[in-house]
Amino acid sequence: MTRTPYPNARRDDVVDDYHGTPVPDPYRWLEDPDQPAVKEWLDAQSDLFGAEMASAPGRDAFRDRVAELVRSGSVGAPVWRGERRFFTRRTAEQEHAVLYTAGPNGVEQALLDPMALDPSGLTTIDSWQPDKEGRRLAYQISVGGDEESRLHVIDVASGERLDGPIDRCRYSPIAWLPGGEAFYYVRRLAPGQVPEGEEQFHRRVYLHRVGASTDEDVMILGEGLEKTNYYGVAVSRDGRWLSISASRGTAPRNDLWAADLSASAIDAPALVSVQQGVDAQTSLLFGRDGRLYVFTDRDAPRARVCVTSPETPAYENWRDLIPEDPEAVMSDFAILDDLDHPVMLVGWTRHAISEITVHDLATGAKVGQVPTPGLGTIGGIHERPEGGHEAWFAYTDHTTPTGVMRYDARTGQTTLWEASPGAVEVPEVTTEQVVYQSADGTAVHMIVVSRPGDGPRPTILYGYGGFGLSMTPGFSASTLAWVEAGGVYAVAQLRGGGEQGEEWHRAGMLAHKQNVFDDLHAAAEHLIATGVTTPEQLAISGGSNGGLLVGAALTQRPELYAAVACAAPLLDMVRYEKFGLGATWNVEYGSADDPEQFGWLRGYSPYHHVREGVRYPATLFLVFGSDTRVHPLHAWKMCAALQHAQAADDRPILLRNESEVGHGARAVSRSVELAADQLTFLARHTGLTR
Repeated sequence: MTRTPYPNARRDDVVDDYHGTPVPDPYRWLEDPDQPAVKEWLDAQSDLFGAEMASAPGRDAFRDRVAELVRSGSVGAPVWRGERRFFTRRTAEQEHAVLYTAGPNGVEQALLDPMALDPSGLTTIDSWQPDKEGRRLAYQISVGGDEESRLHVIDVASGERLDGPIDRCRYSPIAWLPGGEAFYYVRRLAPGQVPEGEEQFHRRVYLHRVGASTDEDVMILGEGLEKTNYYGVAVSRDGRWLSISASRGTAPRNDLWAADLSASAIDAPALVSVQQGVDAQTSLLFGRDGRLYVFTDRDAPRARVCVTSPETPAYENWRDLIPEDPEAVMSDFAILDDLDHPVMLVGWTRHAISEITVHDLATGAKVGQVPTPGLGTIGGIHERPEGGHEAWFAYTDHTTPTGVMRYDARTGQTTLWEASPGAVEVPEVTTEQVVYQSADGTAVHMIVVSRPGDGPRPTILYGYGGFGLSMTPGFSASTLAWVEAGGVYAVAQLRGGGEQGEEWHRAGMLAHKQNVFDDLHAAAEHLIATGVTTPEQLAISGGSNGGLLVGAALTQRPELYAAVACAAPLLDMVRYEKFGLGATWNVEYGSADDPEQFGWLRGYSPYHHVREGVRYPATLFLVFGSDTRVHPLHAWKMCAALQHAQAADDRPILLRNESEVGHGARAVSRSVELAADQLTFLARHTGLTR
């Protein structure tokens, strides 16, 4: 087979010196998308991708089936403020979920509809938070995928805008004070106040009064602290207690302070240290019963709940209420106290499968189990802030679109509160959890979804393996469309994730990152050895940190994989800190400024391990023009390097560039087109025919 020539990409003689080690970077010029040569190259890549997809069979069928399955829609668990609830719902026809509210009479009112805000579909809701009385709503929106989170405040009853937009609020929590006149929030310093290139950092915690100029905001915390800090802030329901946390980038640890707002002014809270300089993550809940509940992985990598008095929040005063479980990972908890014997509901994941246990609130003793619909994922437990006997949680699994369940502690029963709004026909599939051995003998779990039957089949192996994120079951139109067409879909719970707690995360970060790649290779070898697939039928897929995963995998073991889908990836690990939010991730990966850590990064950096004349898998890079987390340049440079090096004419290296979308949320129709392209490419190069 003779391929159409790839677009020309010059190779420059650029070599950097890192701690005495020369590091070539021949495609440095591709880092600047404003250069005419880069634009010309990108246009040519888009033409090549379009031509390839036009000749690929089955795309229409994949697109139509994915579109059918996403018509299931979605619904979110209710957030209560007194008798008023707030929730999201996306019906079969809608491009985005809409935020609704309903009062005691049950009549629903649409509060935020992204398509009403912007009929182009480019505006997305990043977050929202009603005030403590349910009368006002703060929300954050982004446009075109930039995730910049402009903050607005509206009156819930009338929809009248009361404040905003306030810019530079990316990743800001909103902590309302009682009465709805003021809140604490997080905002970056203005660009002119920070060094060039650091505009995405330098956050501060402020007190803001609704309707006032942001020039009048009072800085509460952040001056003189680490530039990459992220901050969390919360105020207790009664308004007395404030808690603020600070984490350096995405580090799995935080500093934590508390303040009694009844004893100090809200614009000058007397912060008391709960923990500082401690290698653990901790958060606080000021209970309605006067106790302070401490959720922490300190001395408990799978997490525990401790109790103390709010007046004595320091570590030496904590005592276990719900101790660490030796096998399950604690995820969250809720308190139900309108009962003769108040209880705590505790959410867990056991090998990524969710469960909820019931405990006596006074002693922590386990007294029951919350019935759940199946072996799936629970999306957080919600109770009424003022107390009650009910809790709500979202539920999904591989064949069940997300719905909302209600648990009644008085009866011990779980019932369906609201199903996903769209009716879809789901194919018959089987889901199996298997255990395999990685290179160092570590046992790793993997979920395998398939149609009934035997024999090797085209298979997609998906993984992430980073930042303590767990790969849990969930309804996926792409997965079901692939499996229905005759393929197998496998999700490996690699080290670096959170499926087995914080120790599992740390076994796949910094100097131990190679464990993650080894776990993926071992998953592939297990699927082949057990007859699920063959190397000629096996694809791997991952995005963001998962894009780094599959990028490393294809350079380390090119013979093991037939095809790769690599989305929004990190691939130049020597220079990753210089772009996007990269500097916030050196606590996960390491920094090339440090000689030892440079060695780790250079040791697996995919871009630097492309070798000429190797038969690489067919590879599709998928990147997004407004991605402010991971710059598309990683994929651009890697694509050029692979196109130059590829020895196999029948295994193309392609680049899909998409504009006006970013790393996160997008309109449903654009998600459908993305899925169709990815599935079509992987099907073509693993032999899956519809």
